[in-house]
This record gives sequence, C-alpha cells and structure tokens, in this order.
Amino acid sequence: MGTKFAFIKGFNFFVYGAISVYSTFFALYLQGLGWSMVEIGALLAGGPVVSIVANPLWGYLSDRTRNLRLILIIMLSGAMVMLSIVFATESPTVIYCFMLFFFFFQMPLFSQSNSLILNSIEGTSHNFGAFRLWGSLGWAVLAVLSGPIIDMVGIEQLWVLVLAMMLMSILFALGLPRGGAADNRLGGGDPAKSSFRSVFSNGFFLLFLFLGLLLSIPNAMNQTFISIYIAELGGNANMIGWAAFLSSVFEIPVFLLLDKYLKRSMSTMMLCLVGASLLFAVRWGLMAATDTAYGVLAVQVMHCITFGGFYYIGTRMTAMLVPSQFRASGQALYALIYGGLSGMIAGVFGGWLFQELGAKAMYSVGAGLALVGIGGYLIMYRLGRRREAAETAG
Repeated sequence: MGTKFAFIKGFNFFVYGAISVYSTFFALYLQGLGWSMVEIGALLAGGPVVSIVANPLWGYLSDRTRNLRLILIIMLSGAMVMLSIVFATESPTVIYCFMLFFFFFQMPLFSQSNSLILNSIEGTSHNFGAFRLWGSLGWAVLAVLSGPIIDMVGIEQLWVLVLAMMLMSILFALGLPRGGAADNRLGGGDPAKSSFRSVFSNGFFLLFLFLGLLLSIPNAMNQTFISIYIAELGGNANMIGWAAFLSSVFEIPVFLLLDKYLKRSMSTMMLCLVGASLLFAVRWGLMAATDTAYGVLAVQVMHCITFGGFYYIGTRMTAMLVPSQFRASGQALYALIYGGLSGMIAGVFGGWLFQELGAKAMYSVGAGLALVGIGGYLIMYRLGRRREAAETAG
C-alpha cells in the first residue's frame, strides 16, 4: 500500500516537472527559431483546441477501462514520441502538425493523474493535497534547476531536459495502481451519455465552469508569455526558471493548509474563490505596473495562493458535484475549461495583445476578468447557501 502511494508521488514530481520545463522555456525556444508572438500564441492555442476532443475522450476511456495507469502510460509515451519529432526539426509546418499530436496526448495528463489520486485515496485517511504537492515540488525544483543549465548549453538543448523527465515519468507510471473507481452505477446504459447527462444538467456546476474560464484566461496568458516578458525586461533563462520555482514551491503549504482547514461545503469554497479572484486582480495589476524582471519574480509568488487555491478547490468541487463513477470525465471537463478553452483564447487573444499593445495591456485585461470573477463567485456563494439551507431543512 505504501509503495503504491510512493509511486504516485514520484510520478507527480516528474510529470509536472517535465511539463513545467517544457511550458516555461518552449516559447523562448520558438522565439529563438524566429517565430513572432502571434505565431507562438497561435501554435500554443492549438493545444486547447485539441483538448476539446482529447480531454473528454481520454476521460471516457479511463472511466470505461477502469485502468488509469494504462491510460497515463499511453498518453506519456505518445507525448514523448511527438515532442521528439518537434525538437528534431525547424520546419514550421512539421512543428505545427506534430505539436497538435503532442497536445492530444499531453493536455489531459494532469486531470487524469488527479483522478488516479482521488480514486486511490478514496476510503483511506490520505488527502488529495498531500499527493498533489509533489507535482508543485517537481514543477518548481526541475524548472529552477533547468534555468542555469539552459543558460550554459543553450535553449536549443531544451529537448534533452524535457525528454529525460518524461522518460522518468513513464518509469514511475509503471508502478502506479490501476486507479479505477468502483463501479457503482445503478443499472446499465452508456457511461458516456450518463456522464454528460449528469454534468450538463447541473446548472450550478456549469456556472462554476464558466467563471473558472474567465479566471483561467489571464493565468494561461501569463504562463504562455511570461518567459518572453522576463526576457524583454532584461532577464535570462536562469531568472525564467526562478519565476517558475517561485510560482509553484509555495503551493505546497497552501495545499497542506487547505487539506487541513478547508471546510467541505459549497458556500465556504465559494468565499475562498472570491478571495482568490481578488488576489488574481491584484496580481495582474502588479504585473502590469512592474518595470523590472525582478518585479515579475516577486509578483509570481502570488501564484501559490491565486492559482493554487483556485486549482485545489476546483478539483475538489468537481469531485463533489460529479458522481464518482464518472470522476475521470468530470475532471477532464474541468481541465478542458481551465487548461483548454482558456488556453485557446489566451494563445490567440493574448498573443495579439502582447504584440500589438504590449504586456502591460495584456495583464490589465487579466485584472478586469478577475474583477468579473469576484461578482460571479459572490452570486454562487448565495446560491450555495440557499442550497445548503434547503438540504438542511429537507
């Protein structure tokens, strides 16, 4: 039992670390090939477009097979092969083509690993945050270690670091538990239809997803273009790695505190999201105001509370609102919003904003979207209170 949990932690460390190094430095790699901001944004927006199909498909396969370990190994292997081809060429056409295949395997990785954690700890004394924090640790440590290495060997050697970490992820995935939820459906029927029916008939959950989309767009713009922003302000690859480190390492105490103190009620979670939205607005306002790379590094520390809290609460709420036998599909839909549609909008719209109006304008728009999120979550808080009161009265 203890060994399987150790493999989950090691897997999270390396899979998040691999995607961290890729996402932190890949825009800089493309810029080195002569790509413009709009071209980079358009390419990275392809991931969210593909995820519209990929997330539900892999979620359905996970629920259908009840073998998340196998699904994760297939996705990682496919992503590694596709990225190998991308790094072996400088042809824009080939890069575009195989990045789309890479996104098909890569985009659902985090949602499916979350499902594996939730299914594996169900009925035990373990908490979700105690396992997810290993992902934050991998994201932070491997990105900051990669910065000076890239400064030394050059951004063109990025492929060595990313592929080595993906290989380590596959090795740890071999020791994972199957991670399938208990099949407690009543009666037969098509699980795909049942899962979509249960999700899309839940107006409260759909409103939550819409607000999550608004908050995720500026976060995705920041993740896509922060490395170029730091470089424009005079920073180097080492500083870019530290930006990734500071944005993630402090997620660890946030997850542990939420595990211990967060009350599992909708109204409480909504109030926490109101606070996260307010901090998001402050964060993007500060990013628009800073004029130095060191200022960007300082603001990045806020990521642990803003995105860390938003991500944790969203994952837990999805698990609460979606039946357990459709958990992988529910997490896939949540990932489709915060990492899919938001990334698509961020890549195209954010790339245009950055190129035409500058980074400060891009971050100012993000602050405005966060302010809208505050109002939306306050409405959801009132709805949640009424819902809880009705359940108590009943």
